[in-house]
Parts: sequence; C-alpha cells; structure tokens
Amino acid sequence: MSLQPTLLPEHIAQAAHILTQACYGAAQNAGWWIDTETGEDVRTWPAKFFKLWCGTKMALMAGEIVGEALEGVRKGGMDDKLPHRSSEEVELADAVIRICDYAGGRGLDLGAAIAEKLAYNAQRADHKIENRIAEGGKTF
Repeated sequence: MSLQPTLLPEHIAQAAHILTQACYGAAQNAGWWIDTETGEDVRTWPAKFFKLWCGTKMALMAGEIVGEALEGVRKGGMDDKLPHRSSEEVELADAVIRICDYAGGRGLDLGAAIAEKLAYNAQRADHKIENRIAEGGKTF
C-alpha cells in the first residue's frame, strides 16, 4: 500500500476516528478505564486522582515507544507474540492502540487534530528539507 500525500483532511480525520473508536472499544471490553479494586469507572474519580491516573496512562504510552519500540529497533528481531511481525512494528502498534484508547476515553477528536497538525506541519519552514538539513536544522 502506498501512502497518498494528497489525502483530504476529512479522510485523514475519518480514518483516525475509526481507529480511535476501534482501539477504545477494545480497551473498554478489557476494562482499561475501570479501577480493578473497586470496579469504578476512573472518569468518575475526583479530578486530582483522575489526572494522576491519566499521567500513568501517558507514561505507558511513552514506555511503548521509548522503551519497547526502541528495543525492537536495537535488537532488530521478530515479535514473540506475533512472530511474523518485527518487534519494532508491534510495539509501535501497541503505542498507537494506547494513544487511540486514551483519546477515545477522554472524548478527544484525535482524527481532526491529526489532520490539522499535518496541514500545519506542511507549511512549517522548519519541516522543509532544505531547512532540516541546514546547520542547526531538525535532522539527526
């Protein structure tokens, strides 16, 4: 499948919305938004405690990318649960699942935000190749 850089923003938003709903639905079925000790939906908690819980979910998202996907790149092996896929690929999928679940659970319009951010980035001077490769540019 080739990526189409000319996809319309509404198509990007719709695709991300579908993915968000699928991931959030799977997480709902797994009880990811339920306190396992009390059975409460964590979104009913006082704001102070819910924010801490949200921070924990964000740490899990970061862990998938920074720790597990990076380890997949470093080792270059296949995943132990989906052996036909690289561990890098599977861990990035885990990160997307966690991000989409979080967006769905918080009622965030991730799809529209992605479409808008892609459009914004396309106009940024620091994202143009000549500026990325220039001294001090955004290249590694």
